[in-house]
Amino acid sequence: MNDPVIREATEADMANVRLGVIELQEHERRLHPSRRPGEEMADAHVAWLRRHAARDGAILVAEIDGEFAGFAVGWVRQEDHIAITAESNRFGYVSDICVMPRYRGRRIAVRLLGALEQRFAAAGVLHMLLYALAGNTMARTVYEREGFVPYEVAYEKSIGGGE
Repeated sequence: MNDPVIREATEADMANVRLGVIELQEHERRLHPSRRPGEEMADAHVAWLRRHAARDGAILVAEIDGEFAGFAVGWVRQEDHIAITAESNRFGYVSDICVMPRYRGRRIAVRLLGALEQRFAAAGVLHMLLYALAGNTMARTVYEREGFVPYEVAYEKSIGGGE
């Protein structure tokens, strides 16, 4: 197999991005019961990603030998948290990243993150932010190896007999 090619997604790529969204969602469903089935949310989620990426962002795809290997989506976000510095209130947000199972272990996620980082840096952004489920040790290991550090930790507790 050749090295992956990272490029901006076209309209023709959206069916594959949808498959990637389903793959990511199903992976996260195995990690936490809060995740809906991928088929139920994929179309709406892809539309949501496209709307957000159209403003200061991108949907990127990775291909190997012309085959879809994964995708990443990110955009510049501007927040107004009063307790946060101005430079931290503007950041590159990585919304979704997925490498299809047969292509894992080839550093494709690293290449996708690097391509988003370049875009954010060109926009004058000084920080990147992404979220991962606590149980997604595979993704968290990649992120931390690539220089991401935990910033905030969210805690969850089921109440009222719910799971």
